Amino acid sequence: MGTFTKGKLMTKMYLDIETLPAEEGNKNVLMELYERKMKRGNKTMGSFEEFLESTGLDGAFGRICCISYAIDDGPTQSLFGNEKEIIERFWEAAKNVSLFVGFNVMDFDLRFIYQRSVIHNTKPTQDLSFARYRNYPIYDVMQEWSRWSSLGRTSLHGLSKALGVNSPKEGDIEGKDVAKAFAAGRIKEICEYCERDVEATRQIYKRMTFS
Repeated sequence: MGTFTKGKLMTKMYLDIETLPAEEGNKNVLMELYERKMKRGNKTMGSFEEFLESTGLDGAFGRICCISYAIDDGPTQSLFGNEKEIIERFWEAAKNVSLFVGFNVMDFDLRFIYQRSVIHNTKPTQDLSFARYRNYPIYDVMQEWSRWSSLGRTSLHGLSKALGVNSPKEGDIEGKDVAKAFAAGRIKEICEYCERDVEATRQIYKRMTFS
């Protein structure tokens, strides 16, 4: 059940995503981009393999492996499988959400979902503002903890430890392991890790908002 704020019912969605590097079919395009950047003198890029791996953070070529979320105090659940279907199901679940809550959700999770929505020609059911220095309709736990200062930022693991919340980073899989785990068919474990992120975020949000 949502909570009332400013005279209306507010439904919160806590979310987290796990992503993968570009598909094999994009390798030639990415090689062209890599070589172009190298010719321009960008010597800090590392090898092509490292560049390819970094596309897991790039919504233009990276892919969503899974989206985990919880609505208000409901159970966590995960969306996985075909990426376009993941995105469609996410926006269907999010169509009545008032507040989106996540850790670094503004610069990564929701940004990535929006970019992949464009790639798959899937129109979002929410037209969210990504304006800075506010906590509605997006509450970014990382930014709110640091009060939008780069000096006070910490990791989800660190903040969980500080607040006595079970850290999601103490299992067999972390974000850096997702691509290898996916290749090994460990989808269930990836989703369980993502769901732990969601639950930790929910508990931290409640502590930060005294709710």
